[in-house]
Amino acid sequence: QVQLVESGGGLVQAGGSLRLSCAASGGTFSKYFMGWFRQAPGKEREFVAHITRSGSYTYYLESVKGRFTISRDNAVNTVYLQMLSLKPEDTAVYYCAAGYGSGGNYNTERPYTSWGQGTQVTVSS
Repeated sequence: QVQLVESGGGLVQAGGSLRLSCAASGGTFSKYFMGWFRQAPGKEREFVAHITRSGSYTYYLESVKGRFTISRDNAVNTVYLQMLSLKPEDTAVYYCAAGYGSGGNYNTERPYTSWGQGTQVTVSS
């Protein structure tokens, strides 16, 4: 299975931006669809964004549409999450995940088979 390592988290003021990266190794990256999830304190992990294997299609949590952009570069085995206009409610540990198969139910954890360790994003008001 592919191994995933996130980076790019940090502390930012409301309205600021961050770009998260997730580097994959140990597998054929282009065979995996990718997702970003997040978990805020005291809450369950939730879906944030999904990108298909080729990068042709993307899907988002409603509350981040227009602010977050998921992208991937299969040449360097990396998926990104560009986050703009950050809000305090975006504060969470962000995880990237990889899966293969049909990609159905992409907004649930079920189809993803590999997970990173997470990176903390804190947005101050």
